Amino acid sequence: MPDPPEERRQTLVLVTGPSGAGRTTAINLLEDLGHEVIDNLPLSLLPRLLEGPPLTRPLALGLDVRNRDFTTDALIDVIDRLGQRSDMALQVLYLDCDEDVLVQRFSETRRRHPLAPADSPAAGIARERELLGPVRARADVLIDTTGLSPHEGRAEIERWFAPPEGRTLAVTLHSFSYKRGLPRGLDLVIDCRFLRNPHWEPDLRPLDGRDAAVDAHVAGDPRFDGFFTSMCDFVLPLLPAYHAEGKTHLAIGFGCTGGQHRSVAVTERLAKTLAKEGWQVSKRHRELERRAGTRIPPAERGQVA
Repeated sequence: MPDPPEERRQTLVLVTGPSGAGRTTAINLLEDLGHEVIDNLPLSLLPRLLEGPPLTRPLALGLDVRNRDFTTDALIDVIDRLGQRSDMALQVLYLDCDEDVLVQRFSETRRRHPLAPADSPAAGIARERELLGPVRARADVLIDTTGLSPHEGRAEIERWFAPPEGRTLAVTLHSFSYKRGLPRGLDLVIDCRFLRNPHWEPDLRPLDGRDAAVDAHVAGDPRFDGFFTSMCDFVLPLLPAYHAEGKTHLAIGFGCTGGQHRSVAVTERLAKTLAKEGWQVSKRHRELERRAGTRIPPAERGQVA
């Protein structure tokens, strides 16, 4: 028999991953996107939950090792059985994270690891990663949260799970220092180090690219106008093309030596240009946020549109 129409299939997302990697955050984001969510559901109750006609909303279930009947084999068996059902559209979302970052997160929260309540978090993390290894290999969507901010994590979830009718292309512009490496998840990277550097001007050195004097200094470079015009001519035609292909988030990075002047000024200028063209734009200045000791609040960070 042919598969039932898409609208008559139950959409189901199984969300799992090691403790501390962001599974609960992902569940909350999926709820914001219109999913009906249940966290920590025992595997033995899953068949009863899925009895009857499909729900009117997609369903997201959080599964982790704390469930009393959780085993790797049992979860793999559930994935296999649900994946074979013609009335089910199943995706397995796995949230992963580097082991040293997980250890740091547990240390900061002073929580005990569920698999090592009387031992160090590192021991529990190692056991859990080994236990979940086969599940990770079966994931349809794998998101590494190691270096993701909450904003970036949300963009990743939306990229995969936002309903098609609600998808828009959100553009995030990042400024950064090459000394500290590229931010994770960039789609395009543009090097601004050829522009003249305000760092060598004593009056401008303590300022950043959001300051009008710094912006004027950078824009006064004889090469700037040609560069900026060419960049806009390159970027603007790409946005509708990416949107037409279903892409929901585009991250563009601008780098310079210190991430304080040139990359920030260019990021600010392009954000204003894209906003005038009607695109949803937000800005992230990584080095400025780091020096401030915290992330710049959205009102200051400048969600442009």
